[in-house]
Amino acid sequence: MPKNSWMRSTRDLLFPPVCVTCGKVCEAASKLRHVCERCEPLIVRVREPHCECCGHPFFGVVQGERICPHCDGLAPAYHRAKTVTLFKGAARELLLELKYRRGTFVLEDIKALVAENQEVLDFVRGAKLVPVPLHPRKEREREYNQSRLLADIFVELLAGDTKVVELLERSIDSESQTAYDRRTRRQRMKNAFAHRSGSAITAQERYILVDDVFTTGSTLNACALALRRAGCLNLDVITFAHG
Repeated sequence: MPKNSWMRSTRDLLFPPVCVTCGKVCEAASKLRHVCERCEPLIVRVREPHCECCGHPFFGVVQGERICPHCDGLAPAYHRAKTVTLFKGAARELLLELKYRRGTFVLEDIKALVAENQEVLDFVRGAKLVPVPLHPRKEREREYNQSRLLADIFVELLAGDTKVVELLERSIDSESQTAYDRRTRRQRMKNAFAHRSGSAITAQERYILVDDVFTTGSTLNACALALRRAGCLNLDVITFAHG
């Protein structure tokens, strides 16, 4: 038995992990440590074809322009976007655990889901990753920025083929966007981000904004506009989930 498998088996025997979705004990045969065998196959892994603007998958035959209804009126300030999963089921619970319950233990499962998506890894390879920043107050409360942790996962998986650069800061401290509709979100995000003073942007470099969830695209587009104003010409987006 490989060393890592033996260590996992021993650890799980002493401290059996439970599924973040249904609460049942996760057996060793599960592909993910905190998602059981029943819930893991229900995670929607996003593959081509998908919307080029937000990454949401198309189901069935696709012809013509690859833009979906989620992106209506967005006018993206970036080129392309990809996502790893849909924000539902176990993928949703993994992110909620990370964002709101300080559950950094789920990062190993998030990493496993990213690692199996070669399309996403090839998309990110060679780029400079720009995490969407939290306001300093919120980051102090949470004790980390989940977007930075996601960016670090890509760096680890790609073993030197990319790196993280902190180019943005959040200049407006606002509450969660979840209660607002698409139009209101876009208005509230206007000028919420700014180029971080002293951080350099090279026009020839390719940059990728990294965030946990693509919902309406308001936050990511506000970040993209701030980077555009600072001289970033080649900009894409990657998220762990779309919802």
